[in-house]
Order: sequence, then structure tokens, then C-alpha cells
Amino acid sequence: MAENFAPDLLLDGRLKLFQRTGHRAGTDAVLLAAAAPALPSGLIVDAGAGAGTVGLLLAQINPDARVVLLEKNPVAAEDARRNIEANFLAGRARLVEADLFDKAARKAEGLVEAADLVVTNPPFMEARAARVSPDADRAMAHVLGEGGLGLWLKAALALLRPGGFFVLIHRADALGDILAGLAGRLGGLEIFPIFPRADRAAIRVLVRGRKGSKAPLALLPGLVLHGADGAFTPAAEAVHRGRKLFDQ
Repeated sequence: MAENFAPDLLLDGRLKLFQRTGHRAGTDAVLLAAAAPALPSGLIVDAGAGAGTVGLLLAQINPDARVVLLEKNPVAAEDARRNIEANFLAGRARLVEADLFDKAARKAEGLVEAADLVVTNPPFMEARAARVSPDADRAMAHVLGEGGLGLWLKAALALLRPGGFFVLIHRADALGDILAGLAGRLGGLEIFPIFPRADRAAIRVLVRGRKGSKAPLALLPGLVLHGADGAFTPAAEAVHRGRKLFDQ
């Protein structure tokens, strides 16, 4: 096991999170979990789970659901295992240490069109446009591989059963690529922008949709994270304490 170190605490300390490498989870993970629909039962898959933050948040929010953390980085996967145990979720959450793009591994784990909910926070940078970190773990967490965002979305959606929900957080300036990657695969898309301050452009978008839905796209009001004093707005503070972002 890794060396001892203090965990990060999320949702007022309800989730203990050990994370040593790659992208350190925080607000983006909380927002993604808050955007997911309530799931009375069924299977949730956190695709590209890292240390397991989003999936384990959802395991706590949905106590009758099962959760799979899908992660290929061995160091992040070890942290995810530790976090499952640290939060007493071994009975309902499990790690699948495999590449999202490995079709044979997905099939072997029973993850082909199986999930009632897929959540994902893909790497934010394209390899062709990014200055790649020399740290291999950080590079894996931050930079998409060959095929870019479109291939990531296709692979993540292959986990989702008909009628299941898909929720994504990503850079706001990638919205065009997100919509292109989801076209013909999801309906009832809801776009929820995240603003750093009320007078600034959005920096993130949450996108939620349902496989097989014919409902039209909706652009929602969004969330402002910080006030003029730099502190969380009351709405953002409430989300960090467990409030949902969407009407279910």
C-alpha cells in the first residue's frame, strides 16, 4: 500500500478521498455528481474514474445502486481501491482496472450496454494542441489520446443501456465537439454552463442526455461559482454540501 497521507474530504467530510497522482479531484467532480439523476437502483459506471471521486460520491447519494469505477492508470486504480475501502463501500462499489477503449475488457466485465447511468470527466486537452506534462500520470489524466473527445464519448456511450442517462463535464469551449460526438446517440440533451463569476464567460459545461430519447435540446441557466469576494456563492456552497443541480 502507498505511504500514509491525509485524505481530502468532500461533501462536508462524508467522502474520504486518497489521491496521489494525475488530476486531483475537487469542484468538477462535485458538479458532475450533482448533475447526475437520482438512481433508486441499477448500475452506475464512472468512466475514467481516477481515484473514484465521482462514482463514490454517487454511491453515497444512491444507496441502492451498484457502482463500477473504470480506470486504467495503475496508481489511480490503487487509490480507487483504497477509497472504496475507506468509505465502507466495498459491498456496492468495485474497481475495473481496464482501458475504456478495450472492447474485450468491457465485454468480459459485463459492461456492454449495461449501465443505467454513465458519468465521465474526460481529459480536458487534445494531444495535438497540448503541452504534455513529463509526468506520465498527469499526462494520462489531462490529455486525450488518439481519436480525441469523439472516441472517448463513443466508448463511454457503449457502456450505456437503452434508456440510460449520460452525464459529462468538460471545458465550455469544447461544447461544439461534445455535441458533435453525441449527435445521433443521445436525446433530451440538457446543457448547464458553469461560470467562475457572474460577469465572466462560462469555463465548464455539464451535458446530460438519455439514450433513445427524442426530447429537444435545452439550455439551462447554469451556476455561478464565486462572488465578488472570491468565496463560493450560496448556490455553489449548497452544491458542495450535496444539493442537486438539475430537477430530476
